[in-house]
Amino acid sequence: MHTQHQNKTEMRFSHPSQDTLVVHVGGDWLLEASLPSVKLLENEIKATTVHTINFDTSNLANWDSSLLIFLSKASEICAQHNINIQMEGIPQGVRKLLDLASPKRQRKGITGKGEKKTFLVRVADTTGDTIQTSKEMLAFIGEAALAFGKLLCGRANFRRVDFMNVIQESGAQALPIVTLISALVGLIFAFVGALQLKLFGAQIYVADIVGIAMVRVMGAIMTGIIMAGRTGASFAAQIGTMQVNEEVDALKTLGISPMEFLVLPRMLALALMMPLLCLYADLMGIIGGMIVGVFMLDLNFMEYYNQTKSAVALTHLWVGLFHSAVFGVLIALCGCLKGMQCGRSASAVGTATTSAVVTSIVSIIVSTAIITIVCEVLGI
Repeated sequence: MHTQHQNKTEMRFSHPSQDTLVVHVGGDWLLEASLPSVKLLENEIKATTVHTINFDTSNLANWDSSLLIFLSKASEICAQHNINIQMEGIPQGVRKLLDLASPKRQRKGITGKGEKKTFLVRVADTTGDTIQTSKEMLAFIGEAALAFGKLLCGRANFRRVDFMNVIQESGAQALPIVTLISALVGLIFAFVGALQLKLFGAQIYVADIVGIAMVRVMGAIMTGIIMAGRTGASFAAQIGTMQVNEEVDALKTLGISPMEFLVLPRMLALALMMPLLCLYADLMGIIGGMIVGVFMLDLNFMEYYNQTKSAVALTHLWVGLFHSAVFGVLIALCGCLKGMQCGRSASAVGTATTSAVVTSIVSIIVSTAIITIVCEVLGI
């Protein structure tokens, strides 16, 4: 047994069994103290046959990074001599710091990859994440429905000025990009249709193709995709940044519901603006098709207008507006949900924004398929 006492710092060894070594650490392990050298432990290991090392810190008083350095070097020595080192006797805080400073954890942090998982483990993890995400989504939708119910009862708590600001951002400020994309989509539809219809001398039916396609589905879809990338991402970034800055937690502390204060005005504004933007997109798409019809197919302006008027029924218009209203609610919910689920770092905001756009677009496509099937069943 060896003992060293200097400045209230103690390290001694004992052998409860032939192949087990217990290192007793006591006193104050501080940088300003004269600390025992790790060579003492290495000499003890070489002098005896040891397979397991335990630590006893029952007499340990104060400690700082000097203790971590000693234990880290002791772990390296044990690894070189194939000795099993037990850390149960070390304080929990020290064990956590050693784990964070371990080479294995450092490599994992650098590469961003953990241990290789088997196929079944990956399937189980994916299934668990999907179930958890579904639960969170259903809970979020339920809270949004409750907030909307409070609005109908006149008890919703949000600022009207925020509501008007969101209307301006998701309405008037979106007109330029909606104008450009919708006009180009209408022009593309007319051009593609004209290539085939010219073979039969039926260029006039370009007006039918563009009018019905834009008014019934494409105007709403293109507007929805534009707003998903523009406004839905903005919602996720705004609320995600508030999560990072703990502003959402501050609202909860003040007794203000984030669902009513943040989500409800955004959802209402986008649900109101999407049908109006859809009408505008329909008009721009028809104008884009008319440009092709008048300047490339030599159709008369009034002839194209009358053909469009006869082809597009009010039923198509109402179906398109219903699409757009549904898309508005979905985009707002996806953007706000991903913002609420955002982590506490800057990179998490970017991840939430990307996820919001992808989820919104997928929701738009799925809901379009469902509405189309329902309309087909109902004969609309």
